[in-house]
Amino acid sequence: MKIGIDIDDTTVITVKSMIKYADKYDTEVLGRKGTNGNLGLIQNRYYLKVLYGWTEKEKFDFFDMYYKDVLEECILMPNADKVIQKLKEEGNDIYFITARLTNINNCNTKKITENTLKENNIPYDKLIINASDKLKVCKEEGIELFIEDSYDTCKELTENGIKSILMTTKMNQKIESGNIPRVHNWDEVYEQVNKSNFISYKESH
Repeated sequence: MKIGIDIDDTTVITVKSMIKYADKYDTEVLGRKGTNGNLGLIQNRYYLKVLYGWTEKEKFDFFDMYYKDVLEECILMPNADKVIQKLKEEGNDIYFITARLTNINNCNTKKITENTLKENNIPYDKLIINASDKLKVCKEEGIELFIEDSYDTCKELTENGIKSILMTTKMNQKIESGNIPRVHNWDEVYEQVNKSNFISYKESH
């Protein structure tokens, strides 16, 4: 089976480093108040602009200043490496498909991402960066199942015949996921992949 996997807040925890530097930028550069602990109120991928009230220019100025630091400080989600290794060993193809930006000054996003995967011994068949339209990429690559923390992306994929699993985060935890399986960790991901509603390596051999 071809399994697509998101990276930020699905494979690695990105929100902590993102908010750390976003608060720094908001308070020290823009002279404002930071998040004030309101992260849980944000439920979509554009949370930085919504949370801080930044203009588009302010957002990209932040990325130019801190995006490299944010990506380099991401930490692996517990057991993500072990579960992905197991899925690969069982004959699945692993595609990392991420919307990480590639047009940021002083930040080689692809190299940083490759280093993160290598340092954590995570196997994969292909890495696709700056995938703003994940449905299009998944169709082009023949992805059969996608693991993602964005409910909107999971919903779009599911509606177009691509099964998805929603990784729970503080930002999406109050969203009703409907028929989209919701997990809280990578051990639960493995359980969902091997349930009867997914075509697994074990069931096809």
